[in-house]
Amino acid sequence: MPSGAAQKVRPGSSVVYKPRRKLELCPYTLIQWGDDPLRHHYVDNEGRPAFTINPNPVIRVTREAAWSQQHPSIMGPDNSYLYLGPESTPGYVVYGGNTTHISMTFFLRPGKREGSLSRYFRCQNGKDYKWRLCVDDQEHYARLIIKQSAMSLITEIVTSLILNRMAIALGW
Repeated sequence: MPSGAAQKVRPGSSVVYKPRRKLELCPYTLIQWGDDPLRHHYVDNEGRPAFTINPNPVIRVTREAAWSQQHPSIMGPDNSYLYLGPESTPGYVVYGGNTTHISMTFFLRPGKREGSLSRYFRCQNGKDYKWRLCVDDQEHYARLIIKQSAMSLITEIVTSLILNRMAIALGW
């Protein structure tokens, strides 16, 4: 598996989730507010909060219940917990109340070609997925476009995006 540092995410960029499996139906959009990768939030097109990122000794990424209830296909944990290593080095991720620790390096894998905008991450089910960075000139820091078939993995997708942005900010 490829390894390396994440590519810089610029303000005004979009991230499009594209797993290796066929996707269908129309996408959902989450808009990121705030440029601090350790403290920001995502809202949907109607302005409903979807995810909130708040740092503490353990960083908790919380999927907002009111937003989740709008999307019955969402499965998986409501939270992911990011445990940093010593001096803010990469540590591990835990989903919900699960006892499995996933190394942050599994979320920081770049595309297979030099300069690729793709990133790979591993979900709780042990499968690897890919998302791709698309640059646009919108007023938001990021726009995450999720197709219907990916909603069951939304917590893993957002966690992957957040970890890649943290890697840039913390110089991993």
